[in-house]
Amino acid sequence: MTGVQALERKHPSLPMVSGKVERREFEYKRHGTLSLTCNFDVAHGKLVGCTARQTRNEKDFMELIKGRLNSDPQTLQWHFINENLKTHMSASLVCYVAQESEIAIDLGVKGKSGILKSKASRAEFLSDPTHRIVFHYTPKHASWMNQIEIWFSILMRMVLKRGNFTSKDDLKRKVLAFIEYYNRTMAKPFKWTYQGRALTA
Repeated sequence: MTGVQALERKHPSLPMVSGKVERREFEYKRHGTLSLTCNFDVAHGKLVGCTARQTRNEKDFMELIKGRLNSDPQTLQWHFINENLKTHMSASLVCYVAQESEIAIDLGVKGKSGILKSKASRAEFLSDPTHRIVFHYTPKHASWMNQIEIWFSILMRMVLKRGNFTSKDDLKRKVLAFIEYYNRTMAKPFKWTYQGRALTA
């Protein structure tokens, strides 16, 4: 979830009174943005390995994946569902998957040859079901199929939409505290109700 804004209202909100909703000041101070990256465990409905940083790049994503694998070294195979971002199909990710899957082949040269040649060739390699780490990519314009998006909407409604954050550190602290609270008290698998029918039907 990128571009999460740390917004601080310039003036206090007016509290609810009989017959009137809480009224918020429209002016705000903008303290910058953070990118939230998480793994969502669909079997248990919990968030794991969450980070809130100023960047969302190849290095950040690699650290997330490595951290997840290091959390349970006994797992024989990992499956990750991702959008089609370049960071999810990077050359360093291909090299890491090859190493973890004990694949000793020439991967080629990024932008020139072999598996590393293009985004498409890297995605095909990363999607191979025989590897220890398998990536599944949502179709273009269908990131809603990834359950982490459902959870991000919960975060938006419960923390961000009416939040007041005095700094990026305050935003990070409140988001990570909510994740800890959610995992402890509210986490459960989502019931997937989509039946596969065409959305235009």
